[in-house]
Amino acid sequence: MTKFIRRLQKIGSTILVSLPKEWIDANNLDKSSQVELETGHDSISISLNKESRPTKELVISYPLPKEENIVADITGAYLLGYDVFKINSKSSIPGEDREKIRNSMRRLVGMEIIEEDASHINMQFLLDATTLDPEKILKRMSSIALGMYDDASKGLTLEDKSNLETLSKRDVEVNRQYFLLVRLIRSALVDKKLANAFNLENIDVLDYRIAANLLENAGDSIVELSNFIYNSSLSQEHSKKIFDIVKDFSILAEKSINAFTKPDRLLAIEAISLHKKYEQNLSKLRTTLGNKKQIPIEFLDLVYMYEKIAQSWADVADLVKPIYNK
Repeated sequence: MTKFIRRLQKIGSTILVSLPKEWIDANNLDKSSQVELETGHDSISISLNKESRPTKELVISYPLPKEENIVADITGAYLLGYDVFKINSKSSIPGEDREKIRNSMRRLVGMEIIEEDASHINMQFLLDATTLDPEKILKRMSSIALGMYDDASKGLTLEDKSNLETLSKRDVEVNRQYFLLVRLIRSALVDKKLANAFNLENIDVLDYRIAANLLENAGDSIVELSNFIYNSSLSQEHSKKIFDIVKDFSILAEKSINAFTKPDRLLAIEAISLHKKYEQNLSKLRTTLGNKKQIPIEFLDLVYMYEKIAQSWADVADLVKPIYNK
């Protein structure tokens, strides 16, 4: 962020201050452009008016160099906050690549193809970022992942495990919400108005980025867990012992997310205490069976997976700021 010093001037009864030419030129403003002022007790900030804010546009020339990937380019541009993507080619874009582009759109919330012909595809982000809520998006990620967790865990005791094969499709929605949240918080880091709309300070924005990554990783781990349970030959006795410990995990997870979004340090401490008890119960089970020399390697792998998943939500709770006495 560049700082400028300006002296106030008085013309008639009006106090004026000039804006930096570099900022005016960078944002393509002129004397008819509108800006928004936001005042605090001892501060004032100036930002582009919504109607005046330039649209971030990216032109992708097709075909790409061999080392590039069209899906990765589109995803990267989305995460960086670009609003319009234009794919231009001197010849027809092959059907295989068109399908890749369409599939990439399905992974990105708010993106739509608005114009298309044989050699051009134009896409645009159609949502107003200021109307979105990072808190709700994070909670949605957690809710979907917890639903996946519950269904995977039920597979430990059910004979019909066919539902476990569908969890990877539900993880796609976790990833979609993750990409949207990353886009928003990256934009908030460079757009103070957007950060104010979200009621987030810079440190909060960074914490949301970490929390989102933890939940996205949890979703991937739950898919791995469900595949393991689906193919597992673990006895019903051992599976039931694990299920009895992990079945009420959602209480811990929900407290972690609520503590983070409020934020509420006391609630975070409750979540951290529940996580400690959760780990102790799994450790005790592992030790008890180990002493009896009855512990299959599959059992150890399964316990490790549950510990890894639980740690993701516990780490979210750890992000809540401690309370210090003044």
